[in-house]
Amino acid sequence: MPSAAENLFSFIGRRVIPLRKDIHDASKILNDTFYWAFISPFKGKPIRIRASISEMVKAGYNSVPIVAIISLFVGIILALQSAYQLKRVGALIYVANLVGVSITRELGPILTAIIVSGRSGSAFAAEIGSMKSAEEIDALVSMGVNPVRFIVVPKLIALMIMLPALTVLSDCIGIFGGFLLSVTALEIHPYSYFQQTVNALLVKDVVTGLMKAWAFGIVITIVGAYQGFKVEGGAEEVGRRTTAAVVASIFLVIVFDLLFTALFYYFT
Repeated sequence: MPSAAENLFSFIGRRVIPLRKDIHDASKILNDTFYWAFISPFKGKPIRIRASISEMVKAGYNSVPIVAIISLFVGIILALQSAYQLKRVGALIYVANLVGVSITRELGPILTAIIVSGRSGSAFAAEIGSMKSAEEIDALVSMGVNPVRFIVVPKLIALMIMLPALTVLSDCIGIFGGFLLSVTALEIHPYSYFQQTVNALLVKDVVTGLMKAWAFGIVITIVGAYQGFKVEGGAEEVGRRTTAAVVASIFLVIVFDLLFTALFYYFT
């Protein structure tokens, strides 16, 4: 009969060996994606520009309405909640500072990334998973076409460009939402709010948010591609991997946001 120590090490092994394989598969997809995106163009195999533009439209342009609406509401909510506290000390004008800095540094990038994770990250996993299930990936390989270059790289380029662009839009509309509430319900003069926002925001606040958005775009693409390529079954497996892609993307976006926030806090 196995001892307690043998049972313990057996349990650890059953958990670690699949994890090791998952890390290996994810690192291989990451390595292949960066090779075909940034190295192969210098070796005569350019990026598929038309496919990248098509992905930009689907992942970026089509996300504008939902990003704009949510950012507007978040800006209004943030201004209302901050006014609730600042009103007690007679400092309502600092609503502009809080809204501007919070949205550009944190809320704009992370909300945009979560929205895009739900829309595009799931779509990436479902598209690649469906192709894998229908053996279209194997067909590409048999024709000598690298599936990462053909499918994943245009999605990566699209999100690396469009996620920062959507973040800028989110920042502007979120600040505008705070402005609307402040000049109507809080009766702050429009010029005073504008001047306070300009004085509060620094270039590094905007740059910090854009760098986070750029990294989030990479994370969402790699996770969606990884989950799509891991499909080994029919429609049920595609759905399971699509759900896993959204959950993992949002989790890793928050983890990377924490890492970036800590780095910028200690080194800027």
